[in-house]
Amino acid sequence: MSEDPAAERSGYTDFSVQKFSYSWTISNFGFLLQEIGDTIKSPTFSSGLFNDNDKWCLKILANGINEESKDYLSVHLTMLSCPKSPAWARFRFWIISVHGEKTNGMICPRFFKITPNQNWGFKKFIHRDLLLSLRSWLFPDNELTIFCDVDLVVQDSLINCGKSTVPGIQVPRNTLEDELGQLWENSLFTDCCLVVAGQEFQAHKAILAARSPVFRAMFEHDMEERRKNRVEIQDVEPQVFKAMMDFIYTGKAPDLHSMADAVLAAADKYGLERLKVMCEDALCRDLCVENAAHTLILADLHSAGLLKTKTLDFITAHVSDVSETSSWKTMMVLHPQLLAEAYSSLASTHSSSLEPPPKRLKQS
Repeated sequence: MSEDPAAERSGYTDFSVQKFSYSWTISNFGFLLQEIGDTIKSPTFSSGLFNDNDKWCLKILANGINEESKDYLSVHLTMLSCPKSPAWARFRFWIISVHGEKTNGMICPRFFKITPNQNWGFKKFIHRDLLLSLRSWLFPDNELTIFCDVDLVVQDSLINCGKSTVPGIQVPRNTLEDELGQLWENSLFTDCCLVVAGQEFQAHKAILAARSPVFRAMFEHDMEERRKNRVEIQDVEPQVFKAMMDFIYTGKAPDLHSMADAVLAAADKYGLERLKVMCEDALCRDLCVENAAHTLILADLHSAGLLKTKTLDFITAHVSDVSETSSWKTMMVLHPQLLAEAYSSLASTHSSSLEPPPKRLKQS
């Protein structure tokens, strides 16, 4: 007589990854940023995943959350309620520019377990000075738009809002920037010619006009460039021009290791504000005693306000060494107004060091 097989038992736990996003526009943000330091809270919203039974909100702290982050804008995501527990979330924040582009993105590196009324976000999302310096690009109508993407994982989550429970189809990644880059690299379907140091490059008027206000003006008005579909590019080296065009077509940062100063000049000339900030960042990271005075001259020449501020701070901290360099002596002769600004910054720093420290900001 054979033995009966042992009874078998099995179980299944489903962890489902769901996605939702929220866009939040704040009016009169310039005033709020400069005058109000309290928490700014978004309208309450639902993810749309639980028949609107979950509630969320975004929060902005214009002066950070503590002394360390007081010069930054802090952004946070708060879950107010959720019918499924436990839950884990990974989130991303962006600022939406006037052209509808996502910029200054910060991505949470991993999933965090979230509970109601707990804040998750970035205390140093963007420096206030940088935000103000990009006012014309990020909130020209005095409106700031924050975009938040959330990946949400919940246990035993057969989320059904009248939708099929059949496993979804993997959507391919967005390849738009690669495809536009190929149009440029392979000179496909071009309709204008750009001449740089005798070299001819084929391009697309629509893309140039969409990305650069300077190119747009050339092709909109009755100018020679519009009539001949030919543009002479002056004072830009071919290598720098190619880096600029790569950015125009793909939005990706070019290799700025050895030519950030030249690309900064080109970005300033053609109104490419985001590329200009990328160059400022590269030059700021490369600051040293030998190039500080030269960088200050460059920042002033191209109205790179944040780079100028950072360079003045660096010079103030290393003034005895910087003042011995050849670029400092050149600045004394050719740019005396910058010398005055440097000494004014130095005097201001010494003066402020004699004052009592400011009171700690109240945390919200």
